[in-house]
Amino acid sequence: MDEDITLGVLVPTGRAQWGTGTDPRELIDFGVRVERLGFGSVFVNDSLISPRIEALTMLSALAGVTERVRLGTGALLPFLRRPVQAAQALASIDLLSAGRLTVAVGAGFPGRFGRPLYALSDVPWERRFDRLDDTVALWRHLWTADGPTSFHGQIFHLDDIPTATPPFRTGGPPIWLGGATPAALARAGRLYDGWLPYPPDPADYRSGLHQVRTAATGAGRDADDVTPALFVTVRIDADVATGREVLERYARVNYGMSLSELETIQAVVTGTHEQVAERLGDYVAAGARHLVIRIGALDLASQRDQLQKLTELPTLSSRPKAAASPPP
Repeated sequence: MDEDITLGVLVPTGRAQWGTGTDPRELIDFGVRVERLGFGSVFVNDSLISPRIEALTMLSALAGVTERVRLGTGALLPFLRRPVQAAQALASIDLLSAGRLTVAVGAGFPGRFGRPLYALSDVPWERRFDRLDDTVALWRHLWTADGPTSFHGQIFHLDDIPTATPPFRTGGPPIWLGGATPAALARAGRLYDGWLPYPPDPADYRSGLHQVRTAATGAGRDADDVTPALFVTVRIDADVATGREVLERYARVNYGMSLSELETIQAVVTGTHEQVAERLGDYVAAGARHLVIRIGALDLASQRDQLQKLTELPTLSSRPKAAASPPP
């Protein structure tokens, strides 16, 4: 496995992160800026709960204005879309980006970010993990089928499916799984190309990755076939206390909960450059190799400021190098 660390950045597609009066088309420029500053990937997330630019629409816009950076979803919720149409859309983005797409997926979880979305999508909450795995299997089947085909899985039974759009890469883009329950760890190792969790404790990341790799080898795969990624919210500030003040507002605006509550669910890091690098380094030491950073800021100007600060992080193992001059 390549030991270099890839740092990626989440584009703030949710309106809560734009700030008032922002033209959402500036998000495209933000994605371009991420590439110009030397980061390895640009990710977007997915939801129906809050106003946001739809994930695949955002990636389509970025595919044509970027050249090198990997484009990813963190995480896409496949149950929000019809599976065959989603396969077409993902293959199209992979084509338009010349094979730069990575698709991290999730099934949602209980609470306001889970069951209500299933109800809005007219999809049953029951067997949601079978539905997710079946959707991914259907996508892969469509991306490799030679001509019209049929598919019979656990959930979907489809005959006479027309020839699908072929993706740029044989077999289609890599598909990662979000989640860190024991069942998710086993499924990530058996069935997926990467693992994108957000555990608050690096020790949990280490133990989870061990279980993912054990499941991979148990399924006859190489342990390194599964990319070890991490989704983490980051705020660089004068000190931890100042960063936490901002993140407290961020947590309440985005999740309707306190920062202390959010920290029991998700990886959140703040402090000076050195403190942030040290904490991220703990995850790297635990095995993470692709860090997807969600910037803790509530307007686009602050997002840009934090993005620049991320380029000044002390070395983790390998970090993005800033461009010779900042983009306009």
